[in-house]
Amino acid sequence: MIPKLDVDTLTFEQLAKTIDHSLLRPELTDDDVVAGCELARRYDVASVTVKPCHVALAARLTADSDVKVGTVVGFPHGSHTTATKVFEAKDALANGAQELDMVINIGALRSGQDDMVHDDIRAVVEAAGDKAIVKVILENHYLTDEEKVRACHLAEEAGAHYVKTSTGYAPTGATIEDLKLMRASVGPDVGVKAAGGVRSLDAALEVIAVGATRFGATRTEGILEEFKTRL
Repeated sequence: MIPKLDVDTLTFEQLAKTIDHSLLRPELTDDDVVAGCELARRYDVASVTVKPCHVALAARLTADSDVKVGTVVGFPHGSHTTATKVFEAKDALANGAQELDMVINIGALRSGQDDMVHDDIRAVVEAAGDKAIVKVILENHYLTDEEKVRACHLAEEAGAHYVKTSTGYAPTGATIEDLKLMRASVGPDVGVKAAGGVRSLDAALEVIAVGATRFGATRTEGILEEFKTRL
């Protein structure tokens, strides 16, 4: 069971461990990744989420820390074949990834091909085995509420560890309404991750208050430093 955090008693360490520090922008250089991993280590966040080409570098930079290395699968559109997603997952694991954020096949879900969506997720979960947790990105901007609920159910049935709102590259990201819906649509053993638009401490506290136990952030330092001033 993933415990819900209480924003009224939240500690600095707990807040830091809800953050996946995001280093996914396409223009980021190796130097940017080094700086981002150093920041992640300094604040002891949950993970640093990097592009697949940077997994090995991030794994070396965080090897003696409690910061996990995450990467993306089928990113950002989810339209890769299942075999390609499985290859991506295995390659990431071989390079040191410990968390995989995979995008569902959005068009398949909207077409009512639930078995395909389930099997696509399940294949990545099986590839991860006990080496990594799998977070399933729904990309809610393109889905109806009914489709979001179905996607949550399919992700849970397929063995995913988290459901996640968005890639950050659709026109909209995490919303409070979506987070509430997703939290209500999965059991207590499945976490909910907010991604896209969590750029301030107030926004972070708001998503935690409705049940998010992870959120993606590029403004990690600003969020955590602001929290220090409120202690």
